[in-house]
Amino acid sequence: MKNFIQRAITGIIFVAVLIGCIIGGPLSFGILFCLISALATIEFCHLMNQQEDVQINRNICTLGSIALFLCFFYYGMNPAETGIFIPYLVILIYLFISELYLNKKNPINNWAYAMFSQLYVALPFALLNVLAFQTNGIISDSQYLFILPLSIFIFNWVNDTGAYCTGMLLGKHPLFKRISPKKSWEGSIGGCVFSIAAAFALAHFFPIMSTFAWVGMGITVVIFGTWGDLTESLMKRQLGIKDSGNILPGHGGMLDRFDSAIMAIPAAVVYLYIISLCGIA
Repeated sequence: MKNFIQRAITGIIFVAVLIGCIIGGPLSFGILFCLISALATIEFCHLMNQQEDVQINRNICTLGSIALFLCFFYYGMNPAETGIFIPYLVILIYLFISELYLNKKNPINNWAYAMFSQLYVALPFALLNVLAFQTNGIISDSQYLFILPLSIFIFNWVNDTGAYCTGMLLGKHPLFKRISPKKSWEGSIGGCVFSIAAAFALAHFFPIMSTFAWVGMGITVVIFGTWGDLTESLMKRQLGIKDSGNILPGHGGMLDRFDSAIMAIPAAVVYLYIISLCGIA
């Protein structure tokens, strides 16, 4: 009972802060997700450094995550300023060159995991800025639209709730028994149906896209969010751990809370790009 109360309180505060900062405007959005990106990278580096022959530079990787997020954030507000990405490139170059002088046991592992921290953790959070800042065909003009980044989390939350309820009632066929034995096809389909319903609600209250586009967005987030969840589950099984961290009492670590979003965010960016090219947004 105590653990349930702890989980509930943490969950309520977490959701309230997330929604409040996204709706609050560009500044609160940027501060929150820059912090989350940094904490998630620290967590990832800590997990990787527990493996044999892995000694990645946690501070530089974290600095890289912060720099990449801020580069995308600034670029979102000022699309003409492409030179803003130069500092991040300098950090990446340093990650490679530094291994020449550190004399560590396995520099190839260090390079690989350091770059993986940027690809798996830093890039998805940075891409939230692509969703948040939309241009109106004028390269120097952009607009902050909170509903697009927020919708990623709405779809994930609705999918998780729908999948849990449907799975508890009807779940019989394992979705991916080797990695996550409790997930079922019935639960996954139920979560998708709930998310489609959420897409209709978003289309009604936020008609920035057609209903068809919102539904496609919801399905995209559900599919790739599920793969993101399974990816992190596979990583934790490989590392022999239950949670990625303990920063959120009763909920584990940052990677545990954002595992679905980590894969859903890039997928949503690609989806919106495709429908804009096809003129069906």
